[in-house]
Amino acid sequence: MTAAHTAPRPSTTALSRGARDRALERLASEQLDVLVVGGGVTGAGAALDAASRGLSVGLLEQRDWASGTSSRASKLVHGGLRYLEMLDFALVREALHERGLLVGRLAPHLVHPVPFLYPLQHRVWERAYVGAGIALYDVLAGVLGRVGGRGVPLHRHLSHRALARVAPSLRPDAAVGAIRYYDAKVDDARLVEVLVRTAAGHGVAAASRVTVTGYLEEGGRVAGVTAVDLETGRELVVRAHHVIGATGVWTEETQELFRAQGLQVRASKGVHVVVPKDAVAGDDGFILKTEKSVLFIIPWPTHWVIGTTDTPWDLSKDHPVASGADVDYLLEQANGVLRRPLTRDDVMGVYTGLRPLIQPVSSDGSATTKVSREHTTATVRPGLTVIAGGKYTTYRVMARDVVDVALADRAPGDPAGTPPASITADLPLAGADGYAVRWNQRHRLASARGWSEERVVHLLHRYGALVDELLALVDADPSLGEPLEGAPDYLRAEVVYAATHEGALHLEDVLTRRTRLSYEQADRGTSSARAAADLLAGPLGWSDEQVEEEVSTYLERVAAERAAEVEPDDAAAQRARLRAREIRPLPVAEVG
Repeated sequence: MTAAHTAPRPSTTALSRGARDRALERLASEQLDVLVVGGGVTGAGAALDAASRGLSVGLLEQRDWASGTSSRASKLVHGGLRYLEMLDFALVREALHERGLLVGRLAPHLVHPVPFLYPLQHRVWERAYVGAGIALYDVLAGVLGRVGGRGVPLHRHLSHRALARVAPSLRPDAAVGAIRYYDAKVDDARLVEVLVRTAAGHGVAAASRVTVTGYLEEGGRVAGVTAVDLETGRELVVRAHHVIGATGVWTEETQELFRAQGLQVRASKGVHVVVPKDAVAGDDGFILKTEKSVLFIIPWPTHWVIGTTDTPWDLSKDHPVASGADVDYLLEQANGVLRRPLTRDDVMGVYTGLRPLIQPVSSDGSATTKVSREHTTATVRPGLTVIAGGKYTTYRVMARDVVDVALADRAPGDPAGTPPASITADLPLAGADGYAVRWNQRHRLASARGWSEERVVHLLHRYGALVDELLALVDADPSLGEPLEGAPDYLRAEVVYAATHEGALHLEDVLTRRTRLSYEQADRGTSSARAAADLLAGPLGWSDEQVEEEVSTYLERVAAERAAEVEPDDAAAQRARLRAREIRPLPVAEVG
């Protein structure tokens, strides 16, 4: 394999429209060592892992970065407390180790500790039983869970009186006390986008909105892919010594496209609802056991995320959607402990994702909660390695493992030596270096610009040290330092920055993933759509007609999702959702 031709310290990680054009030219003209198909957290992590070993790497995603499962999770970085009950100590310890790396070294600007309350129903035996489990959780995190002196606090026990003080929204009869423990939360879509930026800065040719339509074969090995740029219709031939498929719930479709058989993956639907911050008093989250799974009530600065469901999904995977039954189930479970019941009127937003769960060889039709969350990697054809399953928290381990397996399948006669082992445990993501300094300067940054400290904290938690790039846009055009119309928590500059630095190509990309307006505001971003589209028109070169198309398509999507959320079942809900147009329809794939 050939070494990647890239500078060791990139001058920029910007995913601009021009950077995408240059990436496409490289993809069409270079012989790559590794091509990764799938731009979720595992695919982006695999691309970064391979590039950091000195390989030439390409990364393709058929929609926007993290547009599938990786932007629709519970937005937690956690060890999986409930897996302790399953005695899966190795999985929990691994996840807690990765949590420690993310909080302490890799992405301290994006991953932050958050307190959770585990309500207790019994005074003696349950406190002892659950307390022992959470104590073990802290022990398994250990020193590996605290990197650079940073980590999450240890757990502590709360009496009924102490619980009433910290969680006034909890019904007095809902618990006799609680245990407070810590995990971490993350803006999942933003972490993926930062992974892609970091990878691009280290030489990865990354292009979203490119769909793979077939494959190349030489000497009985997969030797690359054919693809279509959905933005222009241009057909591409991308040559690579090895292809990695990191397509999550689409793993079986990927294998079929390459005429391969290997992993079997079951899709499980997870729905979350979002309610305003003032709907639940207090700052601590909750973890509640239900008959089917667990329920999280997760605090964010302006809202709470409540989820999740865990039910089989056998319909189209492109646009999973919540039904009325899903929304009612989540509200009912939360209301089992809340003093002031939540109603449909409290729901600001809803989002739905599909978990890729490894299907057992002999399925007995058991519930998806019994299927393993651990990942599996396999070379299903010479030159093609796929990965599925796993947890968002352990994306780095998954990425390392799939690259290891792919590199073990080198073509006969490959003159390259064995590439180095993974170094991503020591590779901070874009925005991490310098973040601590900017954090210490937050008071001065706020004072210099006449902003509140809360606004500066918002920016630092989204951009880290890359906030300097955002501030440069404001310096060049002070109007960009004003709040976005209809969204006072975001600056107009953040919309422009999404196009110039974060790879956003469409309005939906900005309102759903670069910001969270599509689910954290009651209007789901519709009052900001026109202003955001106008801001994007310049850097993306849109005509007036394209601006109108982007706005109308987004409004159609929101209307379709709202319609789906009152339907009684999955089939009716998806029919309602699919009435909305696609901004760039996918072509029919042809195997080459």
